[in-house]
Order: sequence, then C-alpha cells, then structure tokens
Amino acid sequence: MRARLTVLTAVAALSLGLLAPTAVAERAAPAPAAGTGADAPAGAAGGAGRTGCDPIGPAECLLPFPNDWYTERDRRTDTGRRVAFEPDAMPANTAGTRIDPAEWNRGDGFSPGSMILAHVPGIDLAETGAAPLTDIGASLDRDAPIVLLDADTGRRHPYWAELDANATDPARRALIVRPARNLEEGHRYVVALRGLKDADGRAIPAPAAFRRVNGPALRKGDPLHERRREHRQVRRDLARAGIPARGLHLAWDFTVASERSLSERMLHLRDDSFAALGSGVPEHLVYEVTDHPAGAPVARTVRGVYNVPSYLDAPGGPPGSGFHRTGAGKDALPARLPGNQQVVPFQCEIPRAALGGPGGRGEAARPVLYGHGLLGNETQVGSRTQRELAARGNFVMCATKWQGMSDEDIPFVASTLQDLGRFPAVADRLQQGVLNTLWLGRLMRHADGLAAHGAFRGAGGAPAVDVRARLGYVGHSQGGIMGGMYTAVAQDSTRSVLGVPAMNYSTLLNRSVDFAPFQQILDRAYPDRLRQQLGFALMQMLWDRGEANGYAHHMTADPLPRTPRHRVLMHVAYGDHQVSPTAAEVQARTVGARIHTPAVAEGRNPDVEPYWGIRQLRYPYAGSGMVVWDSGSPYQPLTNTPPTEGRDPHGDPRDSPAAQRQMAEFLNSGRIVDVCGRTPCTAEPAG
Repeated sequence: MRARLTVLTAVAALSLGLLAPTAVAERAAPAPAAGTGADAPAGAAGGAGRTGCDPIGPAECLLPFPNDWYTERDRRTDTGRRVAFEPDAMPANTAGTRIDPAEWNRGDGFSPGSMILAHVPGIDLAETGAAPLTDIGASLDRDAPIVLLDADTGRRHPYWAELDANATDPARRALIVRPARNLEEGHRYVVALRGLKDADGRAIPAPAAFRRVNGPALRKGDPLHERRREHRQVRRDLARAGIPARGLHLAWDFTVASERSLSERMLHLRDDSFAALGSGVPEHLVYEVTDHPAGAPVARTVRGVYNVPSYLDAPGGPPGSGFHRTGAGKDALPARLPGNQQVVPFQCEIPRAALGGPGGRGEAARPVLYGHGLLGNETQVGSRTQRELAARGNFVMCATKWQGMSDEDIPFVASTLQDLGRFPAVADRLQQGVLNTLWLGRLMRHADGLAAHGAFRGAGGAPAVDVRARLGYVGHSQGGIMGGMYTAVAQDSTRSVLGVPAMNYSTLLNRSVDFAPFQQILDRAYPDRLRQQLGFALMQMLWDRGEANGYAHHMTADPLPRTPRHRVLMHVAYGDHQVSPTAAEVQARTVGARIHTPAVAEGRNPDVEPYWGIRQLRYPYAGSGMVVWDSGSPYQPLTNTPPTEGRDPHGDPRDSPAAQRQMAEFLNSGRIVDVCGRTPCTAEPAG
C-alpha cells in the first residue's frame, strides 16, 4: 500500500506542475509544422500514392491499425518490411506536438500482441454477433463477422472484440479486436470485417473509399489506385480462406515484427556485457548488514551496490535517458559511452536455516532473484510475505530496481503521457533494468560474488548461498510482468514464479485501478479517446522491447539464441483489480502453460468455455502452469475498464501458505505439485 501511495502522490504532484517532468535535460522536440496543431487533421500531407493516411480509415490517421500501409519494403529486415510512419501521420497532443516516429521506424513490423483498431460508427457488437471476451471460441466460427487470418498459414487466429468503454463521444468510439493468443512473429495477418450491424439490426455500409478500393480496378492517376493495387493480395488471401470480397465492410493486412526486431537490442546488451565480464564477477560493495532477532522469518538483511555497464546516453543512465548508439542507421545497436556504468542498489534476505545456529553449520540456500511491484524498489524483497517464502524454501532472496519503471522513474514515466514522443526512453531504460537484474543474478551465483562476503557466511564461516544451485526467480505484479521478459533472456536461471502476472500494457492499462492517476494526465494531453487507443497501440510497439509481451513466444519452449529453456509457474488472483487476469490468460495460451483444474468453483466464471484454449495440467507436472487463486472477489469487468466492485485480491495468492508451498517446491524441484487437493485453489483475503 505504501508503494501505491507514493505513486499516487508523485503523479498528483506532476499533474499540478509541482514536479519537473524529468531530471535529464530535455531532448529538443521538433517544432510542429504549420497547421499541425492538435485540431488539425493528422496526416494532411497525404494525397496520391503511398503517402499520408490510409484512405480507407478516414476518422483518424493510422486507422485501421496495425496496417502495412504504414510500412515499406526493406530487404535488410527479417520480414522484408520496415515500419515507415510519417511525422505528419502521428498523433498530436493538445500542445500540437506530434510523436517523432524515428524509434518506431526501426522495427520490421507491429506488436505480436497488438490491439487491432478500427472505427465503425454505430456498430453494435451483440447485434453483429462478434465474439465477446466470454466466448473466444466463437471468433473461429466460419461465419464470424470479424476474421483475423494468418496469411502465412491460412489459419484463423482467436480473438475477442470490444468497444472502447471509456469513450466519451460515441461517434469517436474505437472498435478493438484483441488477440487471445499472441500473433506469430514475422507473419502477415489479414483483418476482415463483414456483416456489421447497428443496434436496430441494420447493416452498416462500408466506407465510401473502401467500396472503391474493394471494387473494380481503378485507372492510373486515380487517388485510390495505389490503395486498390495494395488490396489485391488481401482479396486473394481472403478468397483462399473462403471469404468473398463481396460484403466486406473493411479489410487490410499487417506484418508482425520478427524475433530479431523484438529482442536483438536486449540480447546485444546481455551478450556484449557478459562477454566483457568473462569469468569475472561484477564489482560490488556491501554497506549495511542487519541481523534480526530469533523468531523473525529471516536472520539477516544485507544491502549494497554493484556496477553494471550502462548503454544509455547520459552518465549513469538516469530517468529519461535512452540508448546510445554508434552510427545513424536504423539497425544500429546500443553501445556504451566509454566508461559509462551504473551504480545499482541491491537488498538480500538470508533465511535462518542458511546461517545455522551457534556451533552448527547452516544449509546453504538456493539463490533467488525477486522482482518488485509497480514503480517500487528493491526494498520490497523485505516484505513479510517474501521473508516467509525465503524461510519456507530456504532461499537467499535478492532484489534490485526495475529501472525504467521504479520509484525513481515515476516523474518521467508520468511525463511521457503528456508527450508520447518521450516514451522510447522508457523502453530503453527498461532493457537496461533487465540487464541490471541479470548481473545481480551472476553476482549471486559466482563463488567470488556475494557468497564470498562475510555477510553471506554463517556459523563457522560456512557459505549461506549455494552457488552451485540453479538460480530461481520470483516476481509479483510488475515483477510478474517484467519477470516474463527476464525469464526469456536469463542464462543463469530456468525456473520462474510469476505472481499475479500478465503481459501487454496496451491491454492492462485501461483495466487497472493503478492507472487512474496516470489517466488524468493522459486526458489533459490527449483528450480524444480514439486517439488515446492509438497511443496505447503505438506505445506497445516499443514496450515489446522492454516487457514480457515481446518475448512471450520464447519464455518457455522456444528459447532465444544462447538461452536455455525455461519453466514458469503463474499464480493469478481471481478478479484482480490491478493486473487483469484476462491478460494473464493470453500469456498462458502464448507460453503453453497448463491450468490447474477445477480452476474455480462451478458458476464463478461467466465464460461459455472457461479458460478457453488453456490445457489442463496433471500432477505432478514438470512443465509450465497457471493456478488461479480465488479469495471471493467478483469476476473482472468484461469491458476495458478497471474493477469497481468488491475488495482487491491482488496480494492474496502470495499471502497463502499453500501458494507459498507450491512456489517453494517449484523453485527447488522444478515440479508443480497439487496443494489444493484436486479442488479449486482458494486463498484467505489478506489482512
């Protein structure tokens, strides 16, 4: 609760102008061109040919989204395409500042978890028969009015459709289609809308421009000739899938970013820095040791700092700094400024069993990294529940900051919502933060690292840390989200507990009570809700480089280069107010996690087929799994809005002794064991 109050206080201060947006010198933003104020039509520089806005989406430039109209051919990329947003096409804030697309244009496609956006005035999804969140299976029906087609395989992809429940103007309400499992990297997809109806059941006619694009060939020189030519492949793909062009309301295609485009920066940071480290140990300093009285869950708390190479463009890499690159090419990778490094804090909790008593040797403990919650810091590893887990599993648990989304980042993160053009620095610093976590893991496992310090020695000088044991990971909330990315790139660990986890912030933000104070800032800068949804989708393209969504396909069974396979245990809080279980289910489908059944009591889940597409696990299980912990809160809203009813169960799973036993067993043995007796897993509401 203290961490949430800190966030609310800082964000409120920023919104009142009491905090500077960032301690880092502002990068010069390009001055808006004449006529590019917030009220000017975005992308007005369009015209004949492949420039400006897609003519089939007249309500707002970049719609429909994602869209290969905003890419270009590029043989240097793995997809053969390159994102090519034009400055005049990007959304503007109330100050008239448009997003600089330079960082987006480094990618070779769109997010694998991208929300699919269109504008269909007057549409009624129930009358149309579009698949809702409660019936994902209906999205694959032969006559489904919305089709999401993998053009590379010819198979349909599952989704759910919703209207933006936050829209203040019904005429500007976004139609949102969300993949129920992440899209395949590097694949091209076709979206088709057909048979759309209004609340009275009347057919909604297709936009005039699309009717011409979807009709007979157009002569050269016609303003829509290029768009008509681009549409031919879409028509062929749909025809092969048995979907005729006649009756289409709208159809377009887009390409998903490749594995390399999504992960190469993070892998470069990891491989380049560890190659320089070699067999050595990160420089480190212990500056505080606190012994706790008998009866406390842990015997000792140790605090210190360590050095990590910094790839950011300011000395020490403070909030607001982005990657330094050598060379101006779009494929230039991050590089260190000579000698640039970060001094990074850590805190460790050592269980009593690892230190032993007077005259007795302790049992060396498994090293486990801890990932803290929303905009918090490393001290959260000292919470009661984490100390209890350390004692239960005999773990030495250490944490550092998730740089990019830690307490020190709050002012800058909030300021990016005033100008989304600042957001690339958040994604860059998040990747540096993951590197810092990887280096802490190496410090925990190295014989000359923490284990060599007297603070990590017990009775008779016996080591408290078993450096031969495989490193583990536990993270909750933001630590569960970021933990998915850490897992996908970790070389020193193969087992991760992801507590109340999910991925894809473009899905999470509107569904979280934690976003409310940030929403106030966004509303002032980008008051139009249709434009806001575009902003979320654009942010996700870069967030993919620095959160689990961009790495989910490689979190478990399909590892990234020079990376081992991993297993994850996901603990989900039924009806969570802060991290939507809906997004956790998308993650489970994507990473191949199986679910404990019965997941919840009969009648608790409103879905036609609860937990659609997630296979049942059978105990004991040596793979990845998801367990839903129910403490009596209502099911989450079926709209893209945060919960408002009942108490927040967000912290209940980690407080449950049964859940802690399951976590400890998984980290120690790699097996998921049944701690619920073949019944739904329930947790007592936390005090």
